[in-house]
Amino acid sequence: MTAADRSWVEVQAPAFVHNLEALRAAAPQTRLAAVIKADAYGHGLSEVARMVDPQVDFLAVANVMEAVTARGAGATKPILILGPALPTERPELVRRRFIPTISTAEEAHAYGALVPVGARLPVHLVIDTGMGRIGLWGEEAEPVVTAILSRATLALSAVSSHLPVADEDETYSDCQIERFHAEKEGRLQVLEAPGTLLNSAGILRFGERARPGDIVRAGLALYGISPIPEFQPQLAPALTWKARVSLVRQVGPGRGISYGRTYVTDRPTLVGTLTVGYGDGYQRHLSGSGADVLVRGVRCPVLGRVTMDQVMVDLGRVGPVSAGEEVVLIGRQGAEEILASELAAKAGTIAWEIFTGITKRVLRRYP
Repeated sequence: MTAADRSWVEVQAPAFVHNLEALRAAAPQTRLAAVIKADAYGHGLSEVARMVDPQVDFLAVANVMEAVTARGAGATKPILILGPALPTERPELVRRRFIPTISTAEEAHAYGALVPVGARLPVHLVIDTGMGRIGLWGEEAEPVVTAILSRATLALSAVSSHLPVADEDETYSDCQIERFHAEKEGRLQVLEAPGTLLNSAGILRFGERARPGDIVRAGLALYGISPIPEFQPQLAPALTWKARVSLVRQVGPGRGISYGRTYVTDRPTLVGTLTVGYGDGYQRHLSGSGADVLVRGVRCPVLGRVTMDQVMVDLGRVGPVSAGEEVVLIGRQGAEEILASELAAKAGTIAWEIFTGITKRVLRRYP
């Protein structure tokens, strides 16, 4: 056994195939961008880029560095940079022909000046329809469209926006979709440019609202977790997170478990110590939250506070367990399954943070 055997994730390629098929069925006649930013949501950027590249139309990342990594891994599809690039990043972006998102006329002119004469760089214009993060609101977008169209070296290849509450507020999101199309096709009069609006929740809930040829962005759903619980049966989680039992002890009643003595045994308890902690990304907020792990397909409660390198669990429902035995933190074992969304709810966070919080100390495997 090596250090890498203490905690690891297993990422299954067939899950991506399944999820992409489900998302394409939800939003037919659209083109699909796989969002692989933040190390592919903790699943491994290079490996996931290679897995999904043949099945998607675009890859989407947060910055130029991630785009370079994806291209270096062998990805061939166009790569969209979702966030604004820094001025120092623009020359590399143009040289490698990544697709920038533009919110200002200054960005348009800066990119246009960097593109060699005779060449054209595709760009996405971002309009703000309610996210309030990047993009332009209403009439602010008109001069930027003019700035893009006036540059012979730029091509307006899409108009983009983002849904902030597609998983929470169906009414607001429905109005936002209407506003997006009204801005794009009415005020801006860029009917020939496809739209890119729907995220994972948007695809699952509003996929039929996309126009033919639009670009939809698959993030969390690509990895098999639905932002909207009712759609979870349509998806297949790609990641299983495992650790091992390192120590098994029988302790008596009245014994404190872990820092702060927040948990004290009220009966004889078979306690297992696991080779994982918040230093690996198993969040400290899971302490005292009712979180479980799976041992031999049985849910075993986490006891006391999660520490940096170790977690203690109650093995009483399982019986005698040997050191070295596998434990599932996220994933299926037997008939039981723990989703990232379950851990997120118990930690008071979101599944995105659970995935991206899995640290580099945890080995990624691709069986």
